[in-house]
Amino acid sequence: MSDTIAAISTGNVISAIGIIRLSGDDAINIANKVFKTKSISSLDDAEDRKLYFGDLYNAEGHVIDRCLCTVSRGPGSYTGENTAEFQCHGSPVVLNEGLRSLFKAGARQALAGEFTKRAFLNGRMDLTQAEAVIDLIDAETPLAAENAAGQLGRSIGRKTDKIYDSLVQMISHFQAVIDYPDEDIDDFSLLNYTATLESAETELERLLSTFDRGRIMREGVPAAIIGRPNTGKSSLLNAILGYDRAIVTSIAGTTRDTVEEKAIVGGVVLRLADTAGLRKTEDTVERLGVRRAREAAETARLVIAVFDGSEPITPDDRDVIEAAKTAEYSVAVINKTDIRQPLFDAPEGFDRVCRLSAKTGEGLEGFGSAVKELFGENAAAVPGEILTNARQAEAVGRALDAVRQAKEALAAGMTPDAVLSVAEAACAALGELTGRSVKDDIITDIFSRFCVGK
Repeated sequence: MSDTIAAISTGNVISAIGIIRLSGDDAINIANKVFKTKSISSLDDAEDRKLYFGDLYNAEGHVIDRCLCTVSRGPGSYTGENTAEFQCHGSPVVLNEGLRSLFKAGARQALAGEFTKRAFLNGRMDLTQAEAVIDLIDAETPLAAENAAGQLGRSIGRKTDKIYDSLVQMISHFQAVIDYPDEDIDDFSLLNYTATLESAETELERLLSTFDRGRIMREGVPAAIIGRPNTGKSSLLNAILGYDRAIVTSIAGTTRDTVEEKAIVGGVVLRLADTAGLRKTEDTVERLGVRRAREAAETARLVIAVFDGSEPITPDDRDVIEAAKTAEYSVAVINKTDIRQPLFDAPEGFDRVCRLSAKTGEGLEGFGSAVKELFGENAAAVPGEILTNARQAEAVGRALDAVRQAKEALAAGMTPDAVLSVAEAACAALGELTGRSVKDDIITDIFSRFCVGK
């Protein structure tokens, strides 16, 4: 018998609706103690997933809200257990009083992610689905939400199950021939399974190649905006964000420290850092800012180098060009096109070049297109089948390495048991991906990212 857990699932903020959730063997009985409806004599008689209107009582037996309640019996519920849910008016006072009443009636406070953890442990979802729950909550772009929804529908699990099952079939065929030599079983030949290993390798390679896109969706792209003073770096940041985040003046050296913000550009989340202007200076504080700007460029995955197109290129601009080369990707932004056409050709060595006016916003769409071209497309990355975290990628990577070792052993003419032992390692890695075989500490780490009430 599992204990019954309860939590506020909508956060401790004022809202139109607030939800309190219960799960456990005694969930419906506990809900009965704090909720009364005229529609039925008891929630024991309630139909699953039907809303009932009634009164919610606090721990002292006083009505604190008129709300809706629904129950769902296991194993067909979200957690696989008996559940109850109260849809209340979204007052934090009401929700906390309702929760206190449930505690007095026999429930305990749910831990972070405990509802979804129970769903996993009760076989209602695999680990990739469980991780998709928090990815869906944290999604910052439509593509991230679409991918999480696809994973919640078990897109990755279905893909890896096919690989897992094909390898298991190969291993079990060999074991059957060895264990039951007198039975009428087709002779085992590794050569008959060459296509199985090749197909597994191709599918795992494709799946692993999506991780870079998944990491971008989940974490965003670290991007440093650099340039000499007064090229319009802070103006560009403000234009991208759509509001005045950074101070903009005509005084060189206004930006002394790094200003960091997130923005969606071309459908890609950029973790933008607006930095101090790169130039030689004797000012102690400004020199610290310049040093931080260079460090930001060195650690960024994308450098956005801003140049003043209304002026000829300067030695400081050339230092900016050199600093931009430290990043994996770089975009040159020729700013101030509202003043005049650029007085110099686009610098060489950049992945993309954009001409725009941060002041008027003209040309920002071209900048968004450049970012999308660099980070937003991957033919192999089908929404729903994109790996989004290092745990998933590491498990798929181990499975891929094992399949490759099995192919190499087969090509070298090694015995079937040697080939199949590494095939078993591939199965173990795939089982860890979805949760068929996984250690308790991995489960604990996964659900530690969740919020209370989910």
